[in-house]
Amino acid sequence: MKKTTLFLSTAILLGIGINTSQAFAADYTTDGTINYKAGSAVIPPVDPTNPDPTNPVDPVDPPQPGTGGALSIDYASKINFDTQEITSIDKTYNAKLDQMKDGSEKPLYVQVTDQTGTLAGWNLTAKQNAQFKTTDGDELTGAVLKLSKASVASNVDKKYTPGTVATDVTLKPDGSQLPGITAAKGQGAGTWVYRFGDTNTNAADAVTLAVPGSTVKLAKEYKTTITWTLQSTPTNP
Repeated sequence: MKKTTLFLSTAILLGIGINTSQAFAADYTTDGTINYKAGSAVIPPVDPTNPDPTNPVDPVDPPQPGTGGALSIDYASKINFDTQEITSIDKTYNAKLDQMKDGSEKPLYVQVTDQTGTLAGWNLTAKQNAQFKTTDGDELTGAVLKLSKASVASNVDKKYTPGTVATDVTLKPDGSQLPGITAAKGQGAGTWVYRFGDTNTNAADAVTLAVPGSTVKLAKEYKTTITWTLQSTPTNP
Protein backbone atom coordinates (compact mmCIF):
# COMPACT_ATOMS: atom_id res chain seq x y z
CA MET A 1 0.00 0.00 0.00
CA LYS A 2 2.78 2.36 0.82
CA LYS A 3 4.36 1.84 -2.56
CA THR A 4 1.11 2.43 -4.40
CA THR A 5 0.42 5.61 -2.50
CA LEU A 6 3.82 6.97 -3.45
CA PHE A 7 3.16 6.33 -7.14
CA LEU A 8 -0.15 8.18 -7.09
CA SER A 9 1.34 11.15 -5.31
CA THR A 10 4.03 11.45 -7.94
CA ALA A 11 1.46 11.41 -10.72
CA ILE A 12 -0.48 14.21 -9.08
CA LEU A 13 2.66 16.34 -8.72
CA LEU A 14 3.49 15.88 -12.44
CA GLY A 15 0.02 16.97 -13.44
CA ILE A 16 0.35 20.19 -11.53
CA GLY A 17 3.51 21.04 -13.56
CA ILE A 18 1.65 21.30 -17.01
CA ASN A 19 1.37 24.92 -18.30
CA THR A 20 -1.92 25.17 -20.19
CA SER A 21 -1.40 28.85 -21.27
CA GLN A 22 1.79 28.32 -23.39
CA ALA A 23 1.74 30.18 -26.85
CA PHE A 24 2.72 28.58 -30.18
CA ALA A 25 3.88 30.22 -33.50
CA ALA A 26 4.83 28.98 -36.98
CA ASP A 27 5.98 30.47 -40.31
CA TYR A 28 5.04 29.20 -43.79
CA THR A 29 6.35 30.81 -46.99
CA THR A 30 4.67 30.53 -50.41
CA ASP A 31 5.46 32.01 -53.84
CA GLY A 32 3.85 34.82 -55.85
CA THR A 33 4.72 34.62 -59.56
CA ILE A 34 4.10 36.34 -62.90
CA ASN A 35 5.52 35.13 -66.19
CA TYR A 36 6.03 37.30 -69.29
CA LYS A 37 6.39 36.34 -72.93
CA ALA A 38 7.42 38.42 -75.94
CA GLY A 39 4.79 40.99 -76.93
CA SER A 40 3.06 41.08 -80.31
CA ALA A 41 0.63 44.03 -80.13
CA VAL A 42 0.91 46.83 -82.69
CA ILE A 43 1.83 49.97 -80.74
CA PRO A 44 0.10 53.15 -82.01
CA PRO A 45 2.10 56.32 -82.71
CA VAL A 46 3.04 58.32 -79.61
CA ASP A 47 3.74 62.02 -79.22
CA PRO A 48 7.44 62.48 -80.12
CA THR A 49 7.73 65.38 -77.67
CA ASN A 50 6.17 63.33 -74.84
CA PRO A 51 6.34 59.64 -75.79
CA ASP A 52 3.73 58.13 -73.48
CA PRO A 53 2.13 54.97 -74.98
CA THR A 54 -1.01 55.55 -72.88
CA ASN A 55 -1.59 58.85 -74.72
CA PRO A 56 -1.15 58.09 -78.46
CA VAL A 57 -1.47 60.58 -81.31
CA ASP A 58 -3.44 60.24 -84.55
CA PRO A 59 -1.56 61.40 -87.69
CA VAL A 60 -3.59 62.79 -90.58
CA ASP A 61 -1.93 60.64 -93.23
CA PRO A 62 -0.06 57.66 -91.76
CA PRO A 63 1.90 55.84 -94.47
CA GLN A 64 0.94 52.33 -93.32
CA PRO A 65 0.25 50.34 -90.15
CA GLY A 66 3.11 49.38 -87.88
CA THR A 67 4.94 46.13 -88.52
CA GLY A 68 3.83 44.54 -85.23
CA GLY A 69 5.65 41.69 -83.55
CA ALA A 70 8.09 41.58 -80.65
CA LEU A 71 10.51 44.00 -82.37
CA SER A 72 8.62 46.50 -84.47
CA ILE A 73 8.64 49.75 -86.39
CA ASP A 74 5.39 51.32 -85.23
CA TYR A 75 5.42 54.48 -87.32
CA ALA A 76 7.55 56.69 -89.55
CA SER A 77 6.49 60.18 -90.60
CA LYS A 78 6.03 61.02 -94.25
CA ILE A 79 8.42 63.71 -95.47
CA ASN A 80 6.57 66.44 -97.34
CA PHE A 81 8.28 69.52 -98.79
CA ASP A 82 4.98 70.98 -100.00
CA THR A 83 4.67 72.84 -103.33
CA GLN A 84 7.53 75.16 -104.30
CA GLU A 85 8.05 77.64 -107.13
CA ILE A 86 10.50 76.73 -109.87
CA THR A 87 13.74 78.68 -109.54
CA SER A 88 17.29 78.71 -110.91
CA ILE A 89 18.72 79.61 -107.49
CA ASP A 90 20.11 77.04 -105.03
CA LYS A 91 17.38 76.36 -102.49
CA THR A 92 17.05 74.41 -99.27
CA TYR A 93 13.50 73.48 -98.36
CA ASN A 94 12.19 72.55 -94.90
CA ALA A 95 9.85 69.61 -94.55
CA LYS A 96 6.41 70.24 -93.08
CA LEU A 97 5.86 69.07 -89.51
CA ASP A 98 3.79 65.94 -88.98
CA GLN A 99 0.10 66.87 -89.09
CA MET A 100 -2.28 65.36 -86.51
CA LYS A 101 -6.05 64.96 -86.82
CA ASP A 102 -6.62 67.18 -83.79
CA GLY A 103 -4.98 70.07 -85.68
CA SER A 104 -1.67 69.91 -83.84
CA GLU A 105 1.77 69.49 -85.42
CA LYS A 106 4.67 67.31 -84.26
CA PRO A 107 8.33 66.86 -85.20
CA LEU A 108 8.96 64.21 -87.83
CA TYR A 109 9.99 60.93 -86.24
CA VAL A 110 10.36 57.17 -86.39
CA GLN A 111 8.96 55.00 -83.60
CA VAL A 112 10.25 51.55 -82.64
CA THR A 113 9.27 49.10 -79.91
CA ASP A 114 11.22 46.25 -78.35
CA GLN A 115 8.86 43.78 -76.66
CA THR A 116 11.20 40.82 -76.96
CA GLY A 117 12.03 40.70 -73.27
CA THR A 118 15.62 39.68 -74.06
CA LEU A 119 17.55 42.99 -73.87
CA ALA A 120 19.62 41.65 -76.77
CA GLY A 121 19.75 45.05 -78.48
CA TRP A 122 18.83 46.23 -81.97
CA ASN A 123 19.81 48.53 -84.87
CA LEU A 124 17.71 51.02 -86.82
CA THR A 125 18.99 52.10 -90.22
CA ALA A 126 17.66 54.19 -93.10
CA LYS A 127 18.15 54.28 -96.85
CA GLN A 128 16.86 56.45 -99.67
CA ASN A 129 15.90 54.08 -102.44
CA ALA A 130 16.35 56.48 -105.38
CA GLN A 131 16.64 60.13 -106.31
CA PHE A 132 13.47 62.25 -106.32
CA LYS A 133 11.74 61.52 -109.63
CA THR A 134 8.52 62.23 -111.48
CA THR A 135 6.28 59.36 -112.56
CA ASP A 136 7.86 59.79 -115.99
CA GLY A 137 11.33 59.23 -114.58
CA ASP A 138 12.59 62.84 -114.63
CA GLU A 139 15.17 63.21 -111.83
CA LEU A 140 15.65 66.09 -109.44
CA THR A 141 19.38 65.87 -110.11
CA GLY A 142 21.68 66.68 -107.21
CA ALA A 143 18.90 66.94 -104.59
CA VAL A 144 20.18 66.08 -101.08
CA LEU A 145 17.85 64.91 -98.32
CA LYS A 146 19.12 65.46 -94.76
CA LEU A 147 17.76 64.51 -91.33
CA SER A 148 19.24 66.51 -88.47
CA LYS A 149 18.83 67.51 -84.79
CA ALA A 150 17.97 63.89 -84.06
CA SER A 151 17.56 62.46 -80.57
CA VAL A 152 15.79 59.55 -78.88
CA ALA A 153 13.10 59.70 -76.22
CA SER A 154 10.91 57.30 -74.25
CA ASN A 155 8.98 57.02 -71.01
CA VAL A 156 11.17 54.00 -70.16
CA ASP A 157 13.86 54.24 -67.46
CA LYS A 158 16.79 56.25 -68.88
CA LYS A 159 19.26 53.46 -68.11
CA TYR A 160 17.83 51.61 -71.15
CA THR A 161 18.47 54.53 -73.54
CA PRO A 162 20.19 53.41 -76.78
CA GLY A 163 23.81 54.43 -76.59
CA THR A 164 24.48 55.32 -80.24
CA VAL A 165 22.29 57.90 -81.98
CA ALA A 166 23.10 59.51 -85.33
CA THR A 167 22.15 63.15 -84.80
CA ASP A 168 22.64 64.04 -88.49
CA VAL A 169 21.98 61.71 -91.42
CA THR A 170 22.56 62.75 -95.02
CA LEU A 171 20.74 60.21 -97.14
CA LYS A 172 22.19 58.99 -100.42
CA PRO A 173 19.98 58.24 -103.43
CA ASP A 174 22.12 55.21 -104.29
CA GLY A 175 20.36 53.21 -101.57
CA SER A 176 23.23 53.18 -99.07
CA GLN A 177 22.11 51.89 -95.65
CA LEU A 178 22.92 54.53 -93.03
CA PRO A 179 22.89 54.10 -89.24
CA GLY A 180 20.21 55.78 -87.15
CA ILE A 181 20.15 54.18 -83.69
CA THR A 182 22.07 51.34 -82.12
CA ALA A 183 20.78 49.86 -78.87
CA ALA A 184 23.53 47.68 -77.42
CA LYS A 185 22.91 44.64 -75.22
CA GLY A 186 20.94 45.77 -72.17
CA GLN A 187 19.49 48.82 -73.97
CA GLY A 188 16.41 49.74 -76.00
CA ALA A 189 13.60 47.94 -74.13
CA GLY A 190 10.16 49.46 -74.63
CA THR A 191 8.94 52.11 -77.07
CA TRP A 192 11.38 54.72 -78.42
CA VAL A 193 11.05 57.65 -80.80
CA TYR A 194 13.87 58.81 -83.09
CA ARG A 195 12.80 62.40 -83.56
CA PHE A 196 14.18 65.19 -85.72
CA GLY A 197 13.93 68.13 -83.35
CA ASP A 198 12.64 67.80 -79.81
CA THR A 199 10.19 70.71 -80.10
CA ASN A 200 8.20 72.12 -83.00
CA THR A 201 10.45 75.18 -83.09
CA ASN A 202 13.59 73.08 -83.15
CA ALA A 203 12.07 70.71 -85.72
CA ALA A 204 11.09 73.44 -88.19
CA ASP A 205 14.36 73.12 -90.14
CA ALA A 206 15.48 69.65 -88.98
CA VAL A 207 14.53 67.79 -92.20
CA THR A 208 15.71 69.50 -95.35
CA LEU A 209 16.02 69.04 -99.10
CA ALA A 210 18.77 70.99 -100.84
CA VAL A 211 18.26 71.40 -104.59
CA PRO A 212 20.84 73.03 -106.90
CA GLY A 213 19.67 76.02 -108.90
CA SER A 214 21.17 74.44 -112.03
CA THR A 215 18.81 71.45 -111.79
CA VAL A 216 15.95 71.56 -114.28
CA LYS A 217 12.61 71.44 -112.47
CA LEU A 218 9.37 70.45 -114.16
CA ALA A 219 5.95 71.52 -112.94
CA LYS A 220 5.29 68.03 -111.59
CA GLU A 221 5.51 66.06 -108.36
CA TYR A 222 8.87 64.50 -107.58
CA LYS A 223 8.94 61.54 -105.22
CA THR A 224 11.32 59.15 -103.50
CA THR A 225 10.98 56.49 -100.80
CA ILE A 226 12.89 55.94 -97.56
CA THR A 227 13.14 52.47 -96.06
CA TRP A 228 13.68 52.12 -92.33
CA THR A 229 15.10 48.76 -91.24
CA LEU A 230 15.03 47.44 -87.67
CA GLN A 231 17.11 44.38 -86.85
CA SER A 232 17.80 42.56 -83.61
CA THR A 233 21.41 42.27 -82.53
CA PRO A 234 22.59 38.66 -82.95
CA THR A 235 23.26 36.91 -79.66
CA ASN A 236 26.30 34.73 -79.13
CA PRO A 237 25.46 31.02 -78.79
